[in-house]
Amino acid sequence: MRRFIPFFAAILLTAHPMGNFSVSHFTKFDITKKSVHVTYILDLAEIPTYQLMRDWNLDPSADAKIAQSILDQKATAQAGQWIKLLDFSPDRHPILEHTSIKLSDGAGGMHVSRIETSLRLDNVPGKLSFEDRNYPDRAGWKEIVITSSDKTPIIQASHTATDRSKALTEYPADPTLTPPQDLRASMEWHVEAPVIVTKIVPIPQPAAPATQAATPATPKPVPGEVTRGDYLSRMLSRHDIPFNVMLIGLAVAFAFGALHAKSPGHGKTIVAAYLVGSRGTMKQAAFLGGMVTLTHTISVFLLGLVTLVFAKYLAPEKLVTWLGVASGISIILIGASLFYKRLRTLRQAKAHAHAHHHHHPHTHDHHHDHDHSHSHVPQGDVSLRSLIALGASGGMVPCPSALVLLLISISLGHVGLGLLLLISFSLGLAGVLMAIGMLVIYAKQWLPDPVKTSQHPMFRLIPVLSAFVIVCVGLVMTGVSLGWLKPAAL
Repeated sequence: MRRFIPFFAAILLTAHPMGNFSVSHFTKFDITKKSVHVTYILDLAEIPTYQLMRDWNLDPSADAKIAQSILDQKATAQAGQWIKLLDFSPDRHPILEHTSIKLSDGAGGMHVSRIETSLRLDNVPGKLSFEDRNYPDRAGWKEIVITSSDKTPIIQASHTATDRSKALTEYPADPTLTPPQDLRASMEWHVEAPVIVTKIVPIPQPAAPATQAATPATPKPVPGEVTRGDYLSRMLSRHDIPFNVMLIGLAVAFAFGALHAKSPGHGKTIVAAYLVGSRGTMKQAAFLGGMVTLTHTISVFLLGLVTLVFAKYLAPEKLVTWLGVASGISIILIGASLFYKRLRTLRQAKAHAHAHHHHHPHTHDHHHDHDHSHSHVPQGDVSLRSLIALGASGGMVPCPSALVLLLISISLGHVGLGLLLLISFSLGLAGVLMAIGMLVIYAKQWLPDPVKTSQHPMFRLIPVLSAFVIVCVGLVMTGVSLGWLKPAAL
């Protein structure tokens, strides 16, 4: 029992505070009478660190023993590439003074890295503009600080001397705080000027990536997130994994997926709304769960392929954004189609009821062998095509935690086990959706007799309203994926 305590405790922890895909930037300008000293720091989360280590031909797993001298050598060479994408105006070529790298344990037995580079600019004529063009599409904390260590008078600057993140070592704990997205700076100073109060004049910044717009500075812990030191991380780091340990690992992965399904954006509302307004069966609810499992597994593999092979041409988080948009749009189309069909059926039912009233004034007793209630309540059609589309939409967006599991399994040589863990994770995710669907279908038997309630406007509108809910959920998912909406504000 003791071995499971750290596992459930780890669920409450977060991985990198900016997310598994993030790259955070920190640039500090120290203006002196003789030169401008620049401290440039990049804090790479698990996925970009994994990609960087692979580019360096180094073992990306957290248990790899890599000499610090080798890491520093690789980091120095990499810093030379990053410096080429730092624009200083008037045109100045910075002098690289020092580079250091620190690796720390991240989620799922992976590394996170912090690379600090010291630069120097000489003979700057009292005015400087700057733009950082490294990792423009990555979400993260992007901060610029402008100060003077020898009290050289700064006349005007785009940023203050306040260091909010302590050089990316301590992110603010306020969950409502939006991370800064500062990649451009300007400053003006005069060595002979009297001491004056610096005038702060902000300048336009590049547009934040869509993945950043919905990310608070300190996101709330996500249930079922793969974290540092959890059971799966420790299991995968073993060279020989006993069969009983594998079985426990599969159960833990299933639990991760089930817990992760409780977080927003996994189709729970869509499944419930769809089945509420349809003649759904238990088999169809199970089919929905199976489609979610299949689609989610495929999407994680696709994201893993992009991360491992095509990252130079397509940022993985961009793929996640596009899949999120595609999922939202497909759900909107499904909901709109259902809304149109059910609204048309409702109108036909009203017309039929009106005609029935005029043709049957009921002045005499008569008996029908059939029930007229079906003509008053529009029922949604549960077609195979709509079930496939709904299931695919629910599982289309891959979970970063599932990707972390896959990547660390590949890097440690447990490819087959990684596949099984991924499938188990997806089954846990789909199991929650399946259970919700079955509960909705089961709960229908507790509704009042449809023959008596078919004339009530609320029961006649339920299928139409449920389709409208699906459209609204699709709109929200699309807005969040594009960064137009923030989950915290919903």
